[in-house]
Amino acid sequence: MKPRISVLTLGVTDLERSVIFYRDGLGLPTKGIAGKEFEHGAVAFFDLSGGLKLALWAQRDIAHDTGLPMQPVSPTAVTLGHNVASRQEVDEAMAAASRAGAEVIKSSKETFYGGYAGYFRDPDGHLWEIVWNPELLPPEE
Repeated sequence: MKPRISVLTLGVTDLERSVIFYRDGLGLPTKGIAGKEFEHGAVAFFDLSGGLKLALWAQRDIAHDTGLPMQPVSPTAVTLGHNVASRQEVDEAMAAASRAGAEVIKSSKETFYGGYAGYFRDPDGHLWEIVWNPELLPPEE
């Protein structure tokens, strides 16, 4: 298998609420919800850097599609990392997430490796780390 992840899908309880959080609160670009005409097909895609897409799909629809039972979100099972180019961007992104309704889990602070980071949970409990790492800066766009 080639190391080529192109879509990262988050299961959400309320698709419209989550679209508002990610689009209006965090400013991620999207064309909105597609596939409403299909049972279990409504999904929203957000364009991320490097061609990666973030998809939001109702957790009940993921359960239906896979045949697996719904489970509660475990915020310590997976984290989503958003690397930024400065400490100031960490604080700005954390503030935007908080204004959008995210739960701040850990306020921005210095890290053990010389960086600066904070954590928040989206409305469905998915854990995001906003991080400035001087050894892992994002590519300039």
